[in-house]
Amino acid sequence: MICVSVSYPGGPGKRFDHEYYQDKHRALVVDRLTSVGLTRIEMDKGLSGMAPGSEPMFTGGGRLYFNSIEEFQHAMAAHGAELMADIPNYTDITPQFQVSETA
Repeated sequence: MICVSVSYPGGPGKRFDHEYYQDKHRALVVDRLTSVGLTRIEMDKGLSGMAPGSEPMFTGGGRLYFNSIEEFQHAMAAHGAELMADIPNYTDITPQFQVSETA
């Protein structure tokens, strides 16, 4: 199984609409990717760093799970352009991506 982590670094002046991300973008991702291998999705909102009261390093993020990297690549080939085009609707932050094997 693989996990695709998507992270949005926080910071002053950055815009991130958590409501849109959780409600509309998540629904779009689930609708487009479930039929091409998405097995699970998680989305989160950064609350703080390690020190009490500190700002979170990432304002938001998500994890997409697929059985294989090939499934993920196929899913993105089919729907990636549409999903990436939705990003400006909820943020002006460039997302960071990492694909990992899960244990």
